[in-house]
Amino acid sequence: MTPVPDAAPGPRAAAARLAAVRAAMGEAGVDALVLRPSPDARFLGSFLGGGQGAFLVVTQDVVAETGDPAGAVPAGARRVGVDPEMRVRELFGLAIEAELVPASSVLWPLRLRKEPYEVEAVGRAVAAAEGVLGQALELAWFGATERTMTYRLRVLLAESGCEELLSLRVAAGEHTALPAHVPGERVINPGDALGVSVCGRWGGYCAEVSRVFAVAEPPDDFEAMYSVVLAAHRAGLAAVRPGVPVDEVARAVGEVIDGSGYGRFAAVHVGRGVGLGHDEGPWPGEDAVFEPGMVFCLEPAIYVPELFGARVADVVVCADDGPVPLGAYPHALHVLDR
Repeated sequence: MTPVPDAAPGPRAAAARLAAVRAAMGEAGVDALVLRPSPDARFLGSFLGGGQGAFLVVTQDVVAETGDPAGAVPAGARRVGVDPEMRVRELFGLAIEAELVPASSVLWPLRLRKEPYEVEAVGRAVAAAEGVLGQALELAWFGATERTMTYRLRVLLAESGCEELLSLRVAAGEHTALPAHVPGERVINPGDALGVSVCGRWGGYCAEVSRVFAVAEPPDDFEAMYSVVLAAHRAGLAAVRPGVPVDEVARAVGEVIDGSGYGRFAAVHVGRGVGLGHDEGPWPGEDAVFEPGMVFCLEPAIYVPELFGARVADVVVCADDGPVPLGAYPHALHVLDR
């Protein structure tokens, strides 16, 4: 597969973004930001190589990539925002005489709304993830183990140009009812439900796609349960509109699942924002309202213990006139024939 190109803001967009960051720093009383290789550094156009001691320091006057962040922080700085992904030894090594606060308090509100080029970049990542899922259907699943199929999917992800694998899930039969299942030696047999999800970073941006399949034939009652998940997905999708509270997604999804009788088996989380990070705002449960440019991974799920589960994950952007799915992978239950 063709590698997905890195997305970066043009000179004017980068200058405007830096100005917005500096204004937010001033409002928060933050004198400097110290970032390690992370989504926050990428937001500011830095692609730090990740070597020992590589940091991005932002002040009102300077933007510097340096191995000595303390030397780049202004003398007398009172508050310094540090990267939330900072390692403990990196924090202790800063030796900065200032109050340390999370840089996310400054940067995350600015990252909520994506620029058009960012939405396009996420869309390319979604297409790459869906391409891997499409290729997965051509693999031989009967008689293989979850672990074996996970390895085969890793190969496909590498060939797709995936820069970083963030999560990969293969769950068969009763394991589809385990949200945090780690693929093991369970053999995939005819009559099993099968859950497959891929989440990775392509071109600097993240995407996740998750689908469920049936092996040879669906288990008893599985299609009825799966239809509820799809109905919940449609209800959640309809809530992704400008001016609508993000919590409305969770309410809409919950209303459908509760009304079906599967309420006690519903997943707690129904979605989260994606972009430079695979888990960023907006999040349900916070005081947030959808705005144009927000990108959201909608992921309703039902998990019936010891039987089966189903989770459908898609990335959608909130546009001026409503939700626009960034992918095109079908939701119809696909029955594997090998």
